[in-house]
Amino acid sequence: MPVLPDPERPIDPALEPALARVQDPELHRSLLELGMIARATIEDGRARATVRLTIVGCPAAQRIERDVREALERVVGPGLAEVTLEVMDDDEREALLERVRGRRGNPFGPGTLTRVVAVASGKGGVGKSTVTASLAAELARRGRRVGVVDADVYGFSIPGQLGITTGPTRLDEHMMVPPVGHGVRAISIGMFVGADHAVSWRGPMLQRTLQQFLTDVHFGDLDVLLLDLPPGTGDVAITAGQLLPDAEVIVVTTPQPASSTVAVRAGLLAGRLGQRVIGVVENMAWLAGPDGARVELFGAGGGRRAADALSTELETPVPLLASVPISIPLREGADLGSPAVLTHPDDPAVVALRAVADLLDGPRGLAGRHLPLQVG
Repeated sequence: MPVLPDPERPIDPALEPALARVQDPELHRSLLELGMIARATIEDGRARATVRLTIVGCPAAQRIERDVREALERVVGPGLAEVTLEVMDDDEREALLERVRGRRGNPFGPGTLTRVVAVASGKGGVGKSTVTASLAAELARRGRRVGVVDADVYGFSIPGQLGITTGPTRLDEHMMVPPVGHGVRAISIGMFVGADHAVSWRGPMLQRTLQQFLTDVHFGDLDVLLLDLPPGTGDVAITAGQLLPDAEVIVVTTPQPASSTVAVRAGLLAGRLGQRVIGVVENMAWLAGPDGARVELFGAGGGRRAADALSTELETPVPLLASVPISIPLREGADLGSPAVLTHPDDPAVVALRAVADLLDGPRGLAGRHLPLQVG
C-alpha cells in the first residue's frame, strides 16, 4: 500500500537536503528558504514537486524547473521526477519579498561587510568604465560575488561592456533583481532608457537614481560592489560619498597632464568625503610598436604624478596600482561585451588589470573598519 503524503509536512524529509541546494538564479537564495517550493513528495517511487514562481513569464522558469528536477532525480533516480510550475498569489509574493528585503535601507552603507569600490576620474575618455568592467569580470571569474552600479548616468556603458542586453526583473514597485553578465550583477540607467537615448537630468534626479540603485535593486550578498562614477566632482560623486562612506576609491587617468591634473581633484573630493583613495590606475600608458618598443602616445608619468600629488594632499600613501598599455583586445572586448580579462589572459593590459584585481580579491571582514562602539 503506498504511503500517502503528510499534508502537515509538504516537503518530504528525503528530498529536503537535495532541494535545499537549489537556488533561485536571480535572487541567489535557496528555493526552500524563499518558500518557492510549495510541495515535494515521493509516491510510488516517483518524486513530484510544485514550484511557485514569483511572476508570470519568469525568465528563469526553465532553469528553475531543470534544477529542481535534477535535484529530485538525485534522490529517486533518472526519469522518476516531475515538476509543476505555478505562480505565487499576492500573499505568497509579499511573504517572499519580506524574506528578501530583510532590513530596509541601503545595504552598502555604514558597517557593510561588502567591499565597495568606486572608480573615478577627472575627465571622460580615460577608460574608467573599461577598468570597472574588467575588474568586475575578473573578480567574478575568480568566484567572487560581484555587483556593478553604473553611476555614470550621462555616459552609461557598463551593460554593453558586460554583454547585458536585458533589463532587471521587477518583483514589485519597490524591488528589482539586476541582470547578470559574465557572472556580474549590474544595474544601469541604460537598462531603462535604451542604449541610444540621452539622459538630461539635473542634480536631484541624479541623486535619487543612485539612491534607488542602492536601495531598490536586490544584489544579494556581495563580496565586492563596484561603482562606475561619472567623471569629475559633481552631484553623483558627492552623493556616493554620502551614501557610501566606507567606499574605497580608485582614480583612473591617462599619462598626459591634462588628464592627471584633473584626476587629482576627483581623488581629493573622495578624501574630503571620508572615503579612502586606495590607488591610481594609469590607462593608455603606452603602445607597443612593431619592433616591441614603447610608443608613449599620451606622454609619460601622469599616473605617478597623480599618485604623488594625492599622497601629499591626503597625507597618506596613494600608490600607482598599474600602468595599463593601449590594447586592441581590451578595446575589442569592451565593444563586443566580452571583457578581455576572460579571453586574452596573456595580453599586457590584462596582466596589469589582474594585478589591480588582486588588491580587491581579499576576504571580507571588519579589519581596518571604524566600529561605532562606545565605552560606558
